[in-house]
Amino acid sequence: MLVSAADLLAGSHAGLVLLDVRWALGDDHGRERYLAGHLPGAVFVDLETELAGPPSSTQGRHPLPPVQRLQESARRWGITRDSRVVAYDATGGLAAARAWWLLAWGGLTDVRLLDGGLDAWRRAGGPVETGDVVPTAGDVTLAGGGLPVLSIDEAAALPSSGVLLDARAGERYRGESEPVDPRAGHVPGAVSAPTSDNLAPDGTFRSPDELRQRFAGLGVQPGGAVGVYCGSGVTAAHEVAALATAGIEAALWPGSWSQWSADPGRPAARGE
Repeated sequence: MLVSAADLLAGSHAGLVLLDVRWALGDDHGRERYLAGHLPGAVFVDLETELAGPPSSTQGRHPLPPVQRLQESARRWGITRDSRVVAYDATGGLAAARAWWLLAWGGLTDVRLLDGGLDAWRRAGGPVETGDVVPTAGDVTLAGGGLPVLSIDEAAALPSSGVLLDARAGERYRGESEPVDPRAGHVPGAVSAPTSDNLAPDGTFRSPDELRQRFAGLGVQPGGAVGVYCGSGVTAAHEVAALATAGIEAALWPGSWSQWSADPGRPAARGE
């Protein structure tokens, strides 16, 4: 699930594919930052065009890409059927988790997140290089369905039988602020669980025990049904990763609030 910078530095790089997924909402300079300095051999991954399908009001801002297109991208990144894949970013995995989730959903079993990302790598003394990396094309085959997903109707029904976690910042959940989607608020019955609380102060994931305690406090029961959403299904993948680290399987709702809030027939709750 996670690999530390120290273990990545010390381990064998045979068959290793590194994915640089630097992205943030409203920031389109990820590639420029990649070119200025990245892990040696890392390939840049564009979240908007390679880790999402075209945006729409019916599917959300970052719907899942078609499996065939994801496969074409993965082959461009140099992934083969025998590759070990590690994704990273410079924001504690908030963007890289989308690559981790998609590739695991596509059927890859050896895909991890660099715990703490680029900052942890630098703290461990890892080297960086500049410029672009164009790998030899891979031959991986992806199928989809490797991880559970929720439809909008399944997400709406989940609070009556399980826990639906809202991974956005608390002010967006409460409806105090909405910088990008059509309406403010949250899905009725959803529980506020900001993604930022998955991380320790140094940007690495909290320990499995800490994460288990966190999610238990939010009503997550062992073996219970758990779903996660955010604004558009990106940072929700980070929450799914945190839950997996704690030994809890959770389903991702790809459309998330961007899909829900675009439908005037769906109610929006406010407050805690």
